[in-house]
Amino acid sequence: MTELETHPAASETRLCEKVFPKQANHYGTLFGGTALSLMGKAAFIAASHHARAAVVMARSEQIAFHHPVSVGQLVELHAYVALDGRSSMTVEVEMISETLSTAYRSQAVKGQFEMVSVDEHGKPKPYRPQA
Repeated sequence: MTELETHPAASETRLCEKVFPKQANHYGTLFGGTALSLMGKAAFIAASHHARAAVVMARSEQIAFHHPVSVGQLVELHAYVALDGRSSMTVEVEMISETLSTAYRSQAVKGQFEMVSVDEHGKPKPYRPQA
């Protein structure tokens, strides 16, 4: 894979969501599985835009939970293609939590997702990145 020199808009995604009680664990904070699901969604969108092809997640790694996200906080997900290969790409995703009343923001979770371009049979296929 080669490192991208820039982060073109087609390879970058931003999503926002407010954390509601149904997304929380028994501590009143965002359930880890829900956080991973949101991050996977952001990675999927960034990879799909980049490849302009069908993609699937092959691996998630280096997921670091830095601090809990409380019910009522806003989360912003920023995903971008960091490494680019023939049929696969590494998408870095950062989840920032924000307390709306104070505007305090901090990195809550960060991780990497390996996404693969696939054909109609689910087999890896090369893609041509679009700028």
